[in-house]
Amino acid sequence: MDNCPLQVVTVPTAPYPDQRPSTSGLRKKVYVFQSRKNYLHNFIQSIFSSIDLRDRQGSTVVVGGDGRFFNREAIEVIVQMAAANGVGHLIIGHHGIMSTPANSCVIRKFKAIGGIILTASHNPGGPDGDFGIKFNTANGGPANEVLTTKIFQISRTLEKFAICPGLRVDLTTVGRQTFDLENKFKPFTVEIIDSVESYANLLRNIFDFAALKELLSGKNPIKLRLDAMHGVVGPYLRRILCEELGCPGSSAINCVPMEDFGGQHPDPNLTYAADLVDSMRDGQYDFAAAFDGDGDRNMILGKHSFFVTPSDSVAVIADNIFCIPYFQHTGVRGFARSMPTSAALDRVAKATKIELYETPTGWKFFGNLMDAGRLSLCGEESFGTGGDHIRERDGLWAVLAWLSILAIRRQSVEDIVQDHWRKYGRNYFTRSLFYNFLYDYENVDIDAACEMMEDLELVITDKSFVKQRFAVGDKIFQVEKADNFEYTDPVDSTISRNQGLRLIFTDGSRIIFRLSGTSSDGATVRIYIDSYERESIFQDTQVMLAPLVTIALKISQLHQRTGRSGPTVIT
Repeated sequence: MDNCPLQVVTVPTAPYPDQRPSTSGLRKKVYVFQSRKNYLHNFIQSIFSSIDLRDRQGSTVVVGGDGRFFNREAIEVIVQMAAANGVGHLIIGHHGIMSTPANSCVIRKFKAIGGIILTASHNPGGPDGDFGIKFNTANGGPANEVLTTKIFQISRTLEKFAICPGLRVDLTTVGRQTFDLENKFKPFTVEIIDSVESYANLLRNIFDFAALKELLSGKNPIKLRLDAMHGVVGPYLRRILCEELGCPGSSAINCVPMEDFGGQHPDPNLTYAADLVDSMRDGQYDFAAAFDGDGDRNMILGKHSFFVTPSDSVAVIADNIFCIPYFQHTGVRGFARSMPTSAALDRVAKATKIELYETPTGWKFFGNLMDAGRLSLCGEESFGTGGDHIRERDGLWAVLAWLSILAIRRQSVEDIVQDHWRKYGRNYFTRSLFYNFLYDYENVDIDAACEMMEDLELVITDKSFVKQRFAVGDKIFQVEKADNFEYTDPVDSTISRNQGLRLIFTDGSRIIFRLSGTSSDGATVRIYIDSYERESIFQDTQVMLAPLVTIALKISQLHQRTGRSGPTVIT
């Protein structure tokens, strides 16, 4: 500890009008944080100012990121500002790296008032990529809308921030560092932790590690291919899957976190994880998974690149939930899915007589149900799956859940999924992305995208639209319901409006349009197509959904409005 107390200073600043956090925090291009004076400082101050001083004084806050470009620079500023704003204890991941699931775990374990997560999730990194800042609250989950609105309101009128500019922390050494600050009675402490071990301890209490070790390194082990996509989850795979559960080191690839994710898009889907998909085609491996930049999303593949949709994944886990020892002890309180996710989970819930919740997109809605003791397992179509052990999506948890099912059933991934279809029928599902205007259409002009959605809402909410018929080839679809999805939280009765345009047909098929803003480049128009079949369960997905895709494009006039001939991503 330096004998000379460090100075705390107040710096005048000017507010920015564009620091509204979404459900995924504040995401911008790296150059925005680098080039705009005090842009980072303003947002961090807004976070701290949103917390009552009495709660903030002497409190514990967790900090960690996915290792992307600008991560270390941001942590240095956060440390200096946390000290100046009365925080007493910071817990930071070794080298500043901590997966989003581990961050949630550590917040809960150390009873912190919250955590600052530095990630833009599955968006590209590097100097020309994206950077993001997200605040998670004491339950370990994303801040709710009331708090994010408060942060935004503070940011719009901010005139000064507090900082301790002389404070420097060593992120490379695990252990505790202590600092004296002027006019502070107690020293400020920073604890650098091995977040992998904290998270691994949690998983050991959820899964049967002995059974998993036998599956992966026993007499007849299955062969895995796990792609960390140069994101944060690499060290977790090495430590847990390879060192502890016995997978060969060659099973885990791209495990060194890189600031630019190796120049790749760290998004675990068929488009951006194409190399992993190709490596599975010859049948050399039995099971594969890919993870996104911050480790909360996952993609599951079986032998010969058999793709498990995220909607099917959570439904299969639900149907086999007691293969996981944790749920044998806790029981199952409820299932939930985001509204755009296919209704495959609904059929398991109905058969097992377990409550099913349909929520807007955003993990905070699941967290509220979990905190109230109403929810055990949930998932969303954007490759997020999780349980009530933390309050975030958890990619590695989902993989261990699947491996637990394989350990008990001793079947291939494909056989397990096809048995599920035989039992419940199949929800054919696709998501398309049109960026900035998902079929996805990415990076579409935001004004054009908003205008398209407004016009579409006028069309589908007209009284004459219900019962309208659409014929495509020999298929006829009649509209049963059309609306803009609205959710009333069963816990606190808060209402979330304008959560996506829904067309529901009499046969249960659905077309959903949703505008997303989690890309820093503009808007993403997402189209979700969901069609249930009880008998024709082994057909090609795109063939089966083609009539509904045709209807979706006709109603929305998406190609004409965006100038796109097709989506950026199809999953």
